[in-house]
Amino acid sequence: MKKKIIISLAFATMLSSSLPADTKRDIAALQKQIQELQESMQALVDETSDMKSGFEYTTVDTDKSHSGLGSAASKVYYSKSPLSIGGYGEMYYAHTNKEVGANTDETQVKRFITYFGYKFTDNLILNAEIEYEGGGVTATGGAGGASQGDEVVIEFMYLDFLLNKNINFRVGNMLMPVGLMNEGHEPTLFTTVQRPKTSYSILPTTWNESGVMAYGDIIDGLEYKVAATTALQVDDTAGDKWLRAGRGSSTLTTDPGLALTTRVDYTGINGLLLGASLYADSHIYIWDTHLDYRVGGARVYGTYAQTTRSGTTAGTTQVTDSYGGYVNASFDVLSLTNSDKKLPLFVQYENLSPQDKRADGTSGNDTTNLSFGVNFFPHPQIVLKTDYVLSTTNNLTDKIASASLGFIF
Repeated sequence: MKKKIIISLAFATMLSSSLPADTKRDIAALQKQIQELQESMQALVDETSDMKSGFEYTTVDTDKSHSGLGSAASKVYYSKSPLSIGGYGEMYYAHTNKEVGANTDETQVKRFITYFGYKFTDNLILNAEIEYEGGGVTATGGAGGASQGDEVVIEFMYLDFLLNKNINFRVGNMLMPVGLMNEGHEPTLFTTVQRPKTSYSILPTTWNESGVMAYGDIIDGLEYKVAATTALQVDDTAGDKWLRAGRGSSTLTTDPGLALTTRVDYTGINGLLLGASLYADSHIYIWDTHLDYRVGGARVYGTYAQTTRSGTTAGTTQVTDSYGGYVNASFDVLSLTNSDKKLPLFVQYENLSPQDKRADGTSGNDTTNLSFGVNFFPHPQIVLKTDYVLSTTNNLTDKIASASLGFIF
């Protein structure tokens, strides 16, 4: 078949060269036919390759995102095949020079993530994430023969019913549509080695709940999400992690309660994402504003969030208020050259207080993190990072030097 197409192309080319010079219309028609034949030949080559491999694969397009998800998590929506497989990974090394106490060194395969997607039809899509965190879990070896390591967990698993650009429905276990990093948390999307502490304690990435969500465009450039899900179940024994420990998950949750979340994002200016979200359940309100703006080699992004809690018991250490925010500015110095690589230099300022107010009138620690660093992208899907963080709590400053690698696929 391929030889026949090549012969046809050669014949068409010879025929066009023999026509009189003034028959422009005929020449244009022949050129169009040649282009169509070339496209048909390429399609046959691709199809033959797929038949040999037994799998029609889709690569990551780092310029594409579906409903705020990272590029790898969005693969299934743009897949050539019903089945899509993707993921990401991170590992790091850190040296902490403590103002009080012994210095520490640590290294870890922080997480390896696999995405599995399946298109039942173009409008009915399954998307799921399985996370292996902290190097995974070993069967035994802990105290009393308990398991060691971190966790293996389904981070999200949902069905998307795609109707049109104005309204779509998501049903299942999903990432909550809050802040910048909860839905888009892949390592190529943020510059620091570790995610900001605001995205750990205040908007506890990765925060997933079960329920239903409607999303789409209000008008071109103005997007919305509205979700009804299970609610946070806070843990007052967890200190600064009181919110994080209360995240829903794919595991068994009893008496979960109901929460409503709304989000609006403006994307009407090229390179700009500007928005806000609000989470509310029977006792907890969390709101945030977020910004991500890219122009040329420059980028500025950040989030500010506050939490208010009612129904606490007076005289206890139950947290009633918390806040946190960060702003990150970077510039890709290789954007000034002809290089296809990227080398963004960045600085980030962050301030947070996970226990800003308690029911007994006391408050927790206020922390400021000032980070400097550089990323190198040898490929759009691979990033090498290094940063230096000055982390100040109670007038004591720890100095943290870190390096990491991250990738998406």
